[in-house]
Amino acid sequence: MKKQANAKALLPILVFLVLYLGLGIVFEYVMKISMGFYSIPIVVVFLIALLVACLQNKELKFDEKIAIMGQGVGDKNIMTMILIFLAAGVFVGVTGRSSAEAVAYFLLSVTPAWTAVAVLFVASCFVSTAMGTSCGTITLIVPIAVAVSNVSGFSLPLCIGSVMGGAMFGDNLSFISDTTIAACNTQGCAMKDKFRANFKIALPAAIVTLVLILVSSRSANLAQIEIPSYNMLLLIPYVLVLVGGIIGWNVFVVLLIGILSGSIIVLTTGTVDSISLLGNMGSGASGMFETILVTILVSSMCGLIREYGGFESLLAFIRRTFKGSVGGRLGVGLLVGAMDIATANNTVAIVMAGPIAKEISDEYGISPKESASLLDTFSCVFQGIIPYGAQMLLAISAAAELGGKVSAFEIIPCLFYPFLLAISSVVFIIINAKKPK
Repeated sequence: MKKQANAKALLPILVFLVLYLGLGIVFEYVMKISMGFYSIPIVVVFLIALLVACLQNKELKFDEKIAIMGQGVGDKNIMTMILIFLAAGVFVGVTGRSSAEAVAYFLLSVTPAWTAVAVLFVASCFVSTAMGTSCGTITLIVPIAVAVSNVSGFSLPLCIGSVMGGAMFGDNLSFISDTTIAACNTQGCAMKDKFRANFKIALPAAIVTLVLILVSSRSANLAQIEIPSYNMLLLIPYVLVLVGGIIGWNVFVVLLIGILSGSIIVLTTGTVDSISLLGNMGSGASGMFETILVTILVSSMCGLIREYGGFESLLAFIRRTFKGSVGGRLGVGLLVGAMDIATANNTVAIVMAGPIAKEISDEYGISPKESASLLDTFSCVFQGIIPYGAQMLLAISAAAELGGKVSAFEIIPCLFYPFLLAISSVVFIIINAKKPK
């Protein structure tokens, strides 16, 4: 039975956004706390929002509300998402820093010195796509970017902006990225289908970005950059995961192959011992715990909001505001973009916007693979450019540790890829909306 539209049912989302965004601004810009947005316990804020949802609609007994929350959490897609999060965390724990550095150093060793900034972009694209984490990529590659800037004379903002752009490319496309997992499972589509739709948006933006970087670097006259030693075998787990994902193997099979191959390689090469490897696996999995808790809380909250008629109210607003096929698709993109601006976390934004986007997609005839692609892409666009996002703050912090002083507003003009991805997304929406269904 269709629910009666009820705008008051959206109050828990408003409570979360006001608390999280308000405290984040106070911590970051008033109290000057480094990484202030990430000092806020997001799980606690979501618990408060869930409590507000539980206090609404007194016609339902508390036990009935618990049952509704249980149905939201017990959905097959939510359980699949949680298991993939854990497996992806173990894979990242196994591969670690040495594998990512090997990618960057290999590419720098086989290319002319004047292409170093372009190499940083390509290396970041590859590492992020293989690891499934933009923050991890930035943490690993920015120190290399600082070293490249110091010995080459290329501007530090350009080097860091290129790394951030490549990191967001992989975050958007990776089969094991938490954003991809969340987008596919909330929209009910296969990862390979979302990848193919997403690739059509991301590739043109990446190519134009690469051209812009190469053009800006062409006048440089540099000697070859000194490269530390690295082990090529450490690239194998990444390549296997990428190839398996593109072929369309089950994501659990792909991750298991990556974990097994990575474990064998790091043990046989002496990169880590067996005890350290187990510890790294545990650390990688535990790094996903907060994301899993957020997923559970948001699923519970959205179950109640849907039951109370909140989604119907939001859909009614979108029908009034966005007209036609193009409008519906823009509605999905701007919805997740607004959530990302408020939460400064693209995974949380997708988990929050996903159920609503599913309703919009059904209403406007948008395919699951396209809605998943739009969710992931627009969240990465906004996350890649906001000055208080984790990616920006980590990049600045990593550079500062090596003596590279740079501000967010110096880096933003060099973020070619996120801006071009936004343009590519709008072009994709216009073209795709005109196709006969």
